[in-house]
Amino acid sequence: MKTYIGTKVIKAEPMRLMAAERVLNRKIKDGDSDGYLVTYADGYSSWSPRLVFEKAYRHTNGMTFGLAIEAAKLGKKISRTGWNGKGLFVVYQKGYPQGIPCNKQSAEAWGLHEGDLFKCNPYLQIKQVDGSHSMWVPSIGDVLAEDWQII
Repeated sequence: MKTYIGTKVIKAEPMRLMAAERVLNRKIKDGDSDGYLVTYADGYSSWSPRLVFEKAYRHTNGMTFGLAIEAAKLGKKISRTGWNGKGLFVVYQKGYPQGIPCNKQSAEAWGLHEGDLFKCNPYLQIKQVDGSHSMWVPSIGDVLAEDWQII
């Protein structure tokens, strides 16, 4: 059997089992233990025991870079609480593997003709403090930081 790892963004709140059964309007199992009421992106809700939940999930404020990048690939905007600039965030750009028609400026820069297909690989883009956008490469401090968040 192969091994898998998954990443998904969910909403959850701490909730005792008996309370979760009332909210979900169904019996989960016997007993009354700590856990979380979980709501998935498609709206499905369930209850997860505390230890199982806390082993599988981490709050989205205080993530590692790896988790932040996975969130960005899911279309989320990510940022560091340690950044000094207000409004900075990073997004994942899927690129144009099939190509898009080249505008005049790109054609001149790359020695192409206007309208030629311009193929671009995925990249990270940052919104700067002044509102402009740039391609972005993380520093070693960014990669090792654990203050990433979804905004």
